[in-house]
Amino acid sequence: MTIKKLPILSFCVILTLLFSCQGVTEKRIIKLGHGLGITHPVHEAMLFLAEKVEEKSGGKMVVRIYPNQQLGSERELVELLQIGSLGMTKVSSAALEGFAPTMQVFGMPYLFRDDEHQLAVLNGEIGKKLLLDPEKYLLRGLCYYDAGKRSFYTKNKPIETPADLAGLKIRVMESNTASNMVKSLGGSPTPVSYGELYTALQQGIVDGAENNAPSLYTSKHYEVCKFYSIDEHTALPDVMIVSTKVWESLTEQEQQWLQEAADESAIYEYKIWAEATEESLSELEKAGVTISYPDKEPFRAAVEPMYTNLKIQQPEIYKIVEEIRAVK
Repeated sequence: MTIKKLPILSFCVILTLLFSCQGVTEKRIIKLGHGLGITHPVHEAMLFLAEKVEEKSGGKMVVRIYPNQQLGSERELVELLQIGSLGMTKVSSAALEGFAPTMQVFGMPYLFRDDEHQLAVLNGEIGKKLLLDPEKYLLRGLCYYDAGKRSFYTKNKPIETPADLAGLKIRVMESNTASNMVKSLGGSPTPVSYGELYTALQQGIVDGAENNAPSLYTSKHYEVCKFYSIDEHTALPDVMIVSTKVWESLTEQEQQWLQEAADESAIYEYKIWAEATEESLSELEKAGVTISYPDKEPFRAAVEPMYTNLKIQQPEIYKIVEEIRAVK
């Protein structure tokens, strides 16, 4: 009796496995890795993106998020995208310039007149073109996230003028533009991974860093750095990018779901970013951080030679600067 039932049982097992495998292949899973903590507003925007993808696809498409550098540093994640081992990541436009040179334009200090000017550029033809420029490097931009304005935070003294940066080691991202900016202001740029920055500040490897208020707060760097000098030297957007190898493997419908979800998450992110910035500044003050607002004009004057050099050395990038400045 057992011998007679065995073939039937085996057949049922095989059928079950076949249908299970079919069910797995029908669900599209995209991995999204990034380096931010789970309390960061940009992480919240990525969760929103994942929810929208699942909602639009009826569960046929899923974005799985791996925060806190679980899958690697910012640079490593971008490299994983290029070989198709990872689907998506959030990257600062400053870090992206090492892969897509036109992105360095966003790192030019005091490029935008105000928030409205920046938004008009990013949502206009210039912004759309720059999103797709990295495609030749196997990366495709989906949308921009607001990353506020970057300012200096330091351990031992506030930065009231460029002269205050003299002799200070300032952490920068892996970005030539960021390094040149700190040099122009008189500081010593020191590239450090974001995930290693807290320890680098504690141990005195660097004397300070530059970033936006939500990042300063959620990273807890304020526990070491008690001075935040809001000079707002750059307004670098974050960029949500997808591997072109992964993008091209998607059906047209799947691409539409993903792009629509990204666009909607960007709108959501801009809203919660504004709220997070206000809340972060309030919490930083409560934590004993001295917040100051130095005169920006000396900083602007100190970095102006960067534009002169850009015009001579990289006229194609300087042309984009001119186009951005012409946007009303």
